[in-house]
Amino acid sequence: MQNLTSQIMGHAKRLPEGSALSAKSFLHLGNRAAVDQALSRLAERGELVRVGRGIYMRPVKSRFGSRPPTVEQAVEAVAQQRGEVIVSNGAAAANALGLTTQVPVRSIYLTSGRSRTMSLGKQTVELKHVPRWQLALADRPAGVAVRALAWLGPEKADEALSRIKRKLPPDEFGELLAAAPQFPTWLARSVGKAAHG
Repeated sequence: MQNLTSQIMGHAKRLPEGSALSAKSFLHLGNRAAVDQALSRLAERGELVRVGRGIYMRPVKSRFGSRPPTVEQAVEAVAQQRGEVIVSNGAAAANALGLTTQVPVRSIYLTSGRSRTMSLGKQTVELKHVPRWQLALADRPAGVAVRALAWLGPEKADEALSRIKRKLPPDEFGELLAAAPQFPTWLARSVGKAAHG
């Protein structure tokens, strides 16, 4: 077991700080139970940070000590390892577009995967499963607009869309319009009205 632990850590040390490691990528070294146990031991010793089931990351070391990777790095690692689409939530999107002054206090991300929570040191990150249309256009500016509109809801969509149309470059607004068939009726109607009229 000690040999497996040192082999995994040797591989981890060759990666940049904040890099993700998957238990499945070490199955050539031993069976799944042994790999999971070695990774758990490394996490208990603080040499790795567990960010999700079977997903670990190297902590970031600074002159003040070591800390977990940023929330954004962890979310990106989970998305990559699991093949999920993970994006910021609607409140954060609305704030980024200047549609609200509310700043989200909790770290909530929307995902195509199952709902769950991740722990990064003392910080908890919530991943919420949402319908596919809310993940349309992912991290593109038009995708940020989709999530902001979903969060604002049907009552505020028309007013928000007139502001979004002024903020987004024409090609980005065109992407939003092209994606409208994926949206619920209320949002498709509002996007169409903003585009044509």
